[in-house]
Amino acid sequence: MISLQPRAMPSKLMGYLAPLIALGLTLLSGLVLFALLGVPVGEAFHAFFIEPISTPYGLSELGVKATPLILIGVGLSIGFRAQVWNIGAEGQLILGGIFGGAVALYFYEVDAWYVLPLMLIAGVIGGMLWAAIPALLKTHFNANEILTSLMLTYVAGLLLSFLVHGALRDPDGFNFPESRLFHDAALLPIVMEGTRLHIGAVVALFVVVAGWVLLSRTMLGFALKVNGAAPRAGAYAGFSQKRLIWFSLLLTGGLAGLAGLIEVAGPIGQLQPTISPGYGFTAIIVAFLGRLHPIGVLFAGLIMALSYLGGESAQITLNLPVAVTGVFQGLLLFFLLAADVLINFKIVRKVRRQL
Repeated sequence: MISLQPRAMPSKLMGYLAPLIALGLTLLSGLVLFALLGVPVGEAFHAFFIEPISTPYGLSELGVKATPLILIGVGLSIGFRAQVWNIGAEGQLILGGIFGGAVALYFYEVDAWYVLPLMLIAGVIGGMLWAAIPALLKTHFNANEILTSLMLTYVAGLLLSFLVHGALRDPDGFNFPESRLFHDAALLPIVMEGTRLHIGAVVALFVVVAGWVLLSRTMLGFALKVNGAAPRAGAYAGFSQKRLIWFSLLLTGGLAGLAGLIEVAGPIGQLQPTISPGYGFTAIIVAFLGRLHPIGVLFAGLIMALSYLGGESAQITLNLPVAVTGVFQGLLLFFLLAADVLINFKIVRKVRRQL
C-alpha cells in the first residue's frame, strides 16, 4: 500500500526549482507528443518555441499576449497568498471590456484626451463590481468563492454576447455581432512603431513592481500573508479576515477588468462576442508557476504567452490543431502540481502484516 506522508522540512530550494523542473518535463512531454502525432520533432520544436520570437515583431507580440496574463496573474497571486480563491478572473476581464468599451462607444465621435482615461477607470470599476458579488456572498453568507466566481464567468460571457447582438451592435455592421470600431482617441498608444505593442505592457510592468512593494514592504501585504498561512494568528493579531477577502477579490477584479479594457482598446479595437482566449483561466497557471510572487509572475506570463504564440505558429506551419496550446498549458500545470506534492510529501510504502 502506497501513501503520502508530510515532510518535516520541505526543501525551499526545490520549491524555487519546481517551476523549472515542470517546464523541462513539459518540453520533454511535448516532444514525445509531437513524435506520436507523426510530426518531425525538430520542426515542431522550432515552430512552437523558436519561430514565434525569432523577429522583433514576434517579440512585440509576446509582450501583447503577456500583458493581460501578467496583470491578472499579479492580482491572483496576491489573493491566493491570502487563501482567497478567485477563479472567475475571466468573467471580470469580460466585464472590464464591456464597461470600458461602452465608454468608448458613448464618446464615439469625441476626439479628446480624456476618453481613454475614462475607459481605463470604467474597465477597472467593471471588474471590481463583478468581483464584489463573490466577495459579498463569501463575507455575508460564507458561500464558496471558487464556485460563485467561476459561475459568474459564464454569466459575463452571455452578457457580452447579448450586448454585441443588441444594444452595442454596430448599426452599420451588416448585422454582424460586433460593436463599432473604436475611435483613435479610444485606442491605446503604440510604444513600438510597426508593431501592436501598446502602453498596456508598460502598465503591466508597473503593476508587477507595485505588487512586489505591496507584499514585501507594507503592513497590508504582511496581513495578507499571515491570513493565508495562519488565519487564527491573523485574527489574534487584529487583522480583519472579511476586509482582506474584500481587498483580495476587488484587487484581482480590478486588474482583470483593466486587462479586459486593454484587450478591447488594444489589439481588438472593438467589442466582439469573444474578447479573450481564456486569459483569466490561464493566469491561474501563471500565478502558481510564478510561485505567487509578482516578479515570478512576470516571467511566467511570458512563458504562457509563448504557448499561445507557439500554438498559432504550429497551426499555420505544421497544420496542427490550435488545441495543442491547451495541451501544453495543461501539462505544465500537471507537472507543477506534481512537483509541489513531492516537495511537501514523500511516498511511503506500507507493508500489511499477515496474521
